[in-house]
Formats: sequence, structure tokens, C-alpha cells
Amino acid sequence: MLKRHLLFLLFAFTILTAQAKVDTLTIQSPSMQKTLKAGVVTPEGYKKKKNGPYPVLYLLHGYSGNFSNWLKVPPQKDLLQRMADKYNFIIVTPDGGYSSWYFDSPVDQSSQYETFITQELVQLIDSKYKTIREKNGRFISGLSMGGHGALYLSARHPDLYLAAGSMSGSVNIAAIDRKNLLPSIEAVLGPKEENQQRYEQNSIVHMVPQLKQSGIDFIIDCGVDDFLIEDNRELHRRLVAAKVPHDYIERPGAHSWAYWGNALEYHLLFFSKLKS
Repeated sequence: MLKRHLLFLLFAFTILTAQAKVDTLTIQSPSMQKTLKAGVVTPEGYKKKKNGPYPVLYLLHGYSGNFSNWLKVPPQKDLLQRMADKYNFIIVTPDGGYSSWYFDSPVDQSSQYETFITQELVQLIDSKYKTIREKNGRFISGLSMGGHGALYLSARHPDLYLAAGSMSGSVNIAAIDRKNLLPSIEAVLGPKEENQQRYEQNSIVHMVPQLKQSGIDFIIDCGVDDFLIEDNRELHRRLVAAKVPHDYIERPGAHSWAYWGNALEYHLLFFSKLKS
């Protein structure tokens, strides 16, 4: 009886441990002269020599968040670990700052997150992990501020990514005037009244020509009860008018982790079909 019990425990322990692994990296950013963190989820079987290289999804957090949000906050337990295992992806969750909007700020040298995500982080991940080190194996997505960031960075760096996604993206930076959000944008782009053109040039809803020229595949989704739904619909209309191929989805839901936790698998399924 004891022997059978021990065998059961060993079997259960094997099941529990035979899954995706989560690393936390501490990264020195030369462009910002500060230390940042990133989570890295590697799928089951990663350590086996015969496996790999793997595609990588860079998954961006939203306003006021940090690198650990995607790892800890979704209501679905171990969401990223399960997704990494199911789709055989490495998933990287970078720190995008409290309110960087993923720009290289022209007014704040300590907020150069475009350079950090697209250069410093990519080079580090490719050097430390068994990745597909070309655009055919690299994807980017995110929620809210990170949704805009994913589309923005992919439009500006089409050589890096095969596809990009946005969940509940803040896709019209130039139109944001909420008292709690506008100061954070002005901190990285300068005063809005004096820099309206800069705001429009850095809003993805005004960057449809760049999105079209990029040749990247896009998936964009937003909940019908989200306060950003009309901005996302406007982006969809402009993409359709410009004949930019993309998947656009509206589902029941609001600006919430319940929605984003559900949306993530749609994005991974979209990306998986492209890489295969």
C-alpha cells in the first residue's frame, strides 16, 4: 500500500512539474540607464536538446501595470504557462513602465521603451533562449496601453515581427483627454496643445499607411462594453477602407482581465496558424 502511495505521489509530482517554466530576468537598459524586469515563460520540453528553436510572443501590459501583470493577475490560473505549453511558444512579458505608452520619449530620456522592447530586449532574449531569430518566429501583442504599443512597435519595426495583436487597445492617443491619462501621455510626448501633430503621428489610428506598408498580419479585438470600443471600430473602418488585411473581433466584455484572459488564446491561435 505504501509503495503504491509513493508511486502515486511521484506520478502526481511529475504531472505538476512537467509544464512551462517561468523565469524572471533583471535587465540593464543602456538607453534608459536603469534596471528593468521581464518574465519569460518557456514551454514544457524546452530543456530537451532536440526541441526548439521556438517562436516568441512579446506580451505587453497596460497603463499602470508592470511585467508581472500577465503572470499574476488573470483569473485563469497559470494562464501563460498553459498557453505556452499548448501552442509551444516562448512568452515574454516585458516591463513597459507605469505610463510609457511604449514610446521613445522626446522629452524624457528615462522613458525610451521603444528602443528597450525592439532592440535591447529582443537581442537579450535571442541570446539567452532557443528562439527563432528572425521575424517569422517573432510576434507581439498586448492589452490597452500595450495593445497600442504592440501595433505601434510593429508598424515602426516591420522587420522584427511576423504579426501583431491588440486587445482593448488605446488606439487613438491623440483623442485621450481623461484627466487621469492625459498627464501620463504629456510626460512622454510633451504638452498636447503644443504638440498636436506629434500626438497624431504617434497614434495608431492615424498610422494606417504605415500598417499597410508593413505587410504585417494583425488581429484586433475589443469588448462591446469597453470604453475604447468606438476607437477600435474607427481603426477597423480605416483599415478596411485602406484594404489592410486584418482580423477584427468584438465579443461581450469590458476593459477587464476577464476579457483579456479569454482574448489571449485567440491571439495565440492566430499567430500559430501564421507560423505553421
